[in-house]
Amino acid sequence: MTNLIRPSAREAIIEAGFTVFNRDPSASLAQVAELAGVGRATLHRHFSSREALIHALAEIAITEMDEVVEAASADVKSYGEALRVSLEVLIPLGNRYGFLASDAIEYAPALQKEYARQQRETEEMVEGAKCEELFDRAVPTAWIVQAFDYLLMAAWESVRAGDVTQAQAADLAWQTLTCGLGRQ
Repeated sequence: MTNLIRPSAREAIIEAGFTVFNRDPSASLAQVAELAGVGRATLHRHFSSREALIHALAEIAITEMDEVVEAASADVKSYGEALRVSLEVLIPLGNRYGFLASDAIEYAPALQKEYARQQRETEEMVEGAKCEELFDRAVPTAWIVQAFDYLLMAAWESVRAGDVTQAQAADLAWQTLTCGLGRQ
């Protein structure tokens, strides 16, 4: 019977890996094992090396992010709506997003390629939203994508800190992205 309360050692290592490597991409496996509550031998039974763990984390992050965005945007009718629902569903995966954006996958060309694909897809949504006049066409797409990325991380951090709910964070991030912070 599977223990429904305590995560498996592998799941604990994965979550600890995201947490530790988000804080410090050069962290050791000992730090990951400590946070996961497992010994180094247990960690090495699941992941033979630091590189193997980082590779697994990147694959998990890419897969999870792709799955939630695809599911949430399956029936959207506009690029703007696709951006909004993407933001909403990615907030809980902020630690995955931050991990991929760090230097953790610097030496994994295949994973960098997948992350670059995700970034291109965001750029395409922004370009589409510009055509729908959601964003000013004079604002560079790269600027909007960077703002999206940083607002996603700010929303995740705010939810994690208990400052706002996930729904509030999504609304605030969307409002900031589309309207800015100044008085209208």
